[in-house]
Amino acid sequence: MFSLETLRHEWFGNVRGDLLAGLVVALALIPEAIAFSIIAGVDPRVGLYASFSIAVLIAFTGGRPGMISAATAATAVLMITLVRDHGLEYLLATTVLAGLLQIAAGFSGLASAMRFVSRSVMTGFVNALAILIFMAQIPELVGVPSMTYVMVAAGLAIIYLFPRLTTAIPSPLVTIVVLTAVSLFFGLDLRIVGDMGELPSTLPFFLIPNVPLNLETLMIILPYAAAVAVVGLLESLMTAQIVDELTDTGSDKNRECVGQGIANTVTGFFGGMAGCAMIGQSVINVKSGGRGRLSCFAAGVFLLFLIVVLGDWVAVIPMAALVAIMIMVSIGTFSWVSLKDLRDHPRRSSVVMLATVITVVWTHNLAIGVLVGVMLSGVFFAWKVAQIFRVTSDLSEHGRTRTYRVEGQVFFASTDQFANAFDFKESLDKVVIDVGAAHIWDLSGVAALDRVVLKFRREGAEVEILGLNEASATIVDKLAIHDRPGAMDSLSAH
Repeated sequence: MFSLETLRHEWFGNVRGDLLAGLVVALALIPEAIAFSIIAGVDPRVGLYASFSIAVLIAFTGGRPGMISAATAATAVLMITLVRDHGLEYLLATTVLAGLLQIAAGFSGLASAMRFVSRSVMTGFVNALAILIFMAQIPELVGVPSMTYVMVAAGLAIIYLFPRLTTAIPSPLVTIVVLTAVSLFFGLDLRIVGDMGELPSTLPFFLIPNVPLNLETLMIILPYAAAVAVVGLLESLMTAQIVDELTDTGSDKNRECVGQGIANTVTGFFGGMAGCAMIGQSVINVKSGGRGRLSCFAAGVFLLFLIVVLGDWVAVIPMAALVAIMIMVSIGTFSWVSLKDLRDHPRRSSVVMLATVITVVWTHNLAIGVLVGVMLSGVFFAWKVAQIFRVTSDLSEHGRTRTYRVEGQVFFASTDQFANAFDFKESLDKVVIDVGAAHIWDLSGVAALDRVVLKFRREGAEVEILGLNEASATIVDKLAIHDRPGAMDSLSAH
């Protein structure tokens, strides 16, 4: 993984393509970083510094070459309440703690938990993110001069029509340039980026968040840090999966978790907000020719150069241009095909997707929405598996032995079906329970088997269990009580 040849390939295997892609990404990052700062309620410099810091650091520490990480809407929307109630310093402390939690997650191998996030949950996650991004623009569209709406409409027209002429220049950048020029030329009375706070004119510098180091502070920032850490890792791992498919290469997901954590921890000490991988920018990078770590590094360096050297120009950008860009981002993020899929996909999958979206929009917390979606997916899966279960039986010729054949999964959701499939009042000398086509998964399954065996024995029948596979035999041998002394007393107690 860390051989000299691997490092050379990841950094210098595609120099021209990575540098050009990095420049394109840097240009596109400027409006998004500013807009995400505004969503969080902080000065533009916070998002810009974060995007520079995270992009440069993740180039060295991340597990997915060619993927772009920076300040994102997914993490910004989680910080709105924190900034409003406690201020910037608590946001920086939250960023540091979120990074530490992500490092711990990476070292503990939690990236493997992504396999439990179903596609329906992922779709709901993306759709909810799109809705939150759009909702965050509403304050910029309420109680503003009527010309604002004209400029937003013009910005959207440029964003969607300009690519028909050429894709050499990102259309969001063209939107910024054109709307800024129009605003300055006609002297329009519009809200501008400079109204949101001072833009950086220097390099970021090291600082320690000015918050009390006590338990009260920890209790304030921990819920936000945990949410940011979870959401950041979810979006990063989802983006890594997408880039894996686009480039037909693999990535180290646990290293990506650790890398994101390091980038966020350091960024918090340099005045930046937490971030994660960006689906949109990563796709732009790959389609622009970026494949290696150099593309992400170059994007961060180019971004800092642009804001420090051209900061005065950035300050006069009308907010209408950024609103148009964020509306474009929300439209592009939303999975419109999922609306059609509501009719075509299984009802349970649609319920999971809608529940994820509704929970996220209601709570403004992507992590809670994903948790609800994953839990629903688990419940529906357990219910479905429990239905693939049956018990059949045959009576011997002499009528004194019955053989029950169990097929399917014996676990907490199917134990009632299992227990109800046996006739304990039938007069028998022997009962054979053949579980060769079944699998016993958990303590509930073992307990159900115990009760069936003990009930038959209480009725005077000999019980033989056949066909236990190795895994089932292991859990039965360890947990079952039907062959232990006093087992009948245990049954009577129940």
